[in-house]
Amino acid sequence: MPFGLSTHVLPAFLVFLGTYVVLAIGGFPGLRIDRPGAAIIGAILMVELGVVSLDAAYQAIDYRTIILLFGMMVLIAHLRMARFFRSLVRWVISKIHHPGVLLAAIVYVSGILSALFVNDTICLLLTPVLIEMARRRSHDPLPYLLALATASNIGSVATITGNPQNMLIGSLSRISYLDFLSHLGPVAFVGLTIDAALIWFLFRKELHPGPSDLAEPVPRSVHRMMMVKGLTVALLVLGGFLMGLEPALVSAAGAAALLVTRTVNPEKVWREIDWDLLMLFAGLFIVTAGVEASGLNTWFFELLRPLGIETVWGMSATSALLSNLISNVPAVMLFAKTVPHMPDPKSSWLALAMSSTLAGNLTLLGSIANLIVLEGARRRGFFITFAQYLKVGLPVTLLTMAFGILWLS
Repeated sequence: MPFGLSTHVLPAFLVFLGTYVVLAIGGFPGLRIDRPGAAIIGAILMVELGVVSLDAAYQAIDYRTIILLFGMMVLIAHLRMARFFRSLVRWVISKIHHPGVLLAAIVYVSGILSALFVNDTICLLLTPVLIEMARRRSHDPLPYLLALATASNIGSVATITGNPQNMLIGSLSRISYLDFLSHLGPVAFVGLTIDAALIWFLFRKELHPGPSDLAEPVPRSVHRMMMVKGLTVALLVLGGFLMGLEPALVSAAGAAALLVTRTVNPEKVWREIDWDLLMLFAGLFIVTAGVEASGLNTWFFELLRPLGIETVWGMSATSALLSNLISNVPAVMLFAKTVPHMPDPKSSWLALAMSSTLAGNLTLLGSIANLIVLEGARRRGFFITFAQYLKVGLPVTLLTMAFGILWLS
């Protein structure tokens, strides 16, 4: 077999192909199979067809990533139930009256919160707040919603807890939280600045103050004790990350501390956990283990080598393309077994994290965060078209990725 392909190459390829087709299109024609279901079915087929043994399948799951994800979900669930995120943004809105300044504030606040608490959550919570604010002030919600979607993706590039693919990269590469932040934090900061300036320029005619800009947001109640406890644990978790402690262990310890409670019903916490995402990760770990066992990953690497995949720009361009075809988490999974064998694995991991995240801004369908904003707006009677998003997403992606490549190079 060429390139080290095993006798299981055909079943492994068919399972891999079927799994990633469903991941790319979001379902299977004629059947109600979603992305997590496809990953689980693919994982089981890899074992049943003998591509990987059951023991190898157990070992293929990177439990550091799963635990880190789970711990952060518990922390975010408590802050969400305490209404921390919405209260913070409403407070910012109440202090700023000029639409242009407010737009910049939304970009930076969304970006920073996404870096700390996962971008998808920030988009889910802030979309209704921004639509409410825009309607109260008689503004067009579009620039604010585009700012939220794009800034949440850009800000999340800064840390290993900013998005699921960064958590995966952080666990596999063992790059520390502080080291990751020192390399990609500047990319996020410059990217947010580019984002704010570009959206202001494109919508400058709409972003002028009016008489309704003095309106204050409607005050909302918060769960003060839950918020204090959640923020205290969040600060301790962040301190543990910055000290270089094992991120999965720190995250798990934070989750355990929050689950010790006399007031919060645990069932409310469990309803906030994204179990679908955890199952997606577990399944994809086994599917990619099958790809590695069959030798397909080596063949895939040799196929991409002429594109300059061993360089920062080559890795960035390739992962950006794949991230828009099959989504960023599956794209990162494809590179997981290849990157450690590259000449400079650390630079390759960082380029993969940067490009797979920033590429999510290219189109409206490029990231889950974008789709959350799209769906949240649609449910409230406001529609964002593909062309409206592309007007911002295309230049933002090109400019931020260009800077990211130059910075990492």
